[in-house]
Amino acid sequence: MIELEGVPELIDPVMVAAFEGWNDAGDAASTAVAHLDREWKGEVFAALDAEDYYDFQVNRPTVYLDGGARKIVWPTTRLSVVRIGGDKPRDLVLVRGIEPSMRWRSFCNEILGFAHELGVEMVVILGALLGDTPHTRPVPVSGITSDPALARTMDLEETRYEGPTGIVGILQEACTHAGVPAVSLWAAVPHYVSQPPNPKATLALLNRLEDLIGLRIPLGELPEDARAWQLGVDQLASEDSEVAEYVQTLEEARDTADLPEASGEAIAREFERYLRRRDGGGPGGGPGGHATDGTDAGGSYLRDPSSGRTRPPSPPRPDTGPGGGQEPGPARSDRPGTPSEGPEAPEDGGTDADPPAED
Repeated sequence: MIELEGVPELIDPVMVAAFEGWNDAGDAASTAVAHLDREWKGEVFAALDAEDYYDFQVNRPTVYLDGGARKIVWPTTRLSVVRIGGDKPRDLVLVRGIEPSMRWRSFCNEILGFAHELGVEMVVILGALLGDTPHTRPVPVSGITSDPALARTMDLEETRYEGPTGIVGILQEACTHAGVPAVSLWAAVPHYVSQPPNPKATLALLNRLEDLIGLRIPLGELPEDARAWQLGVDQLASEDSEVAEYVQTLEEARDTADLPEASGEAIAREFERYLRRRDGGGPGGGPGGHATDGTDAGGSYLRDPSSGRTRPPSPPRPDTGPGGGQEPGPARSDRPGTPSEGPEAPEDGGTDADPPAED
């Protein structure tokens, strides 16, 4: 039985979770939850026992000096709570950590134990994948659920995916079996510039989260960071004619696929977001911004080992690259596996041409 001391009774709480690792391309999802925690000054009230879930040879602890004393920070998952004020206050329970190395079922049961004790009404899990999406276009974000009723009422995709999965998929299914409404939001990160940070993808996830839970999220410097990121990638891509040509191919494919999306419903959604930010509607406050406004030039990109120059890599051929009939690789480029060995596109949110079938 989980006993929570010092946590007040929450108002219409929603749990928002993200995990570093396999399901976090460009660190976009974990950065989004970190942004919420920072902007709304979250207070940590619980941390899972690192001994139970992590292999310390895979996720090593770190040592730091605090006033001359050496201290150790263990990799774990922490829960914090934030209260959003306004005319209709409500609370968010933020879950941020690293994908566990072991005992995933126990891990999810512990998270759900907290959700039950806190009266959480819905769980939203954020993820990011590598996809065939150009950095010059709005970041595709897919909403996935295993609940047919939730898919209908919230305009989400009902998952049909079969294959390997990460902790995002496991936690969503655990929520479904426990009767807790759960949604996964997946941002597609350009595979040719996958290094973190990716503020444009983080911004897109936060905008979609805004629409999903009906809150106005203060975006701070994210819109400026996103614009700077896109300008930085533009400059790097322009230095290599092959990369520039490949990006143009992705742009043409994306524009063709997006033509049907220019519907009255899509335009209405964008107009509602504009009005919400202009009028300050909804709790949360803070400056506005939107994923389509641009994209952090300060982020690191793929490095050419022969020259030491930072630049996007030479792209794969369009007929053999990620999403071109094969499954994209792991979300993080430092993980083993070739495109055909890594997690599949539908699992992580899909590509433009092949929308996701699973969280």
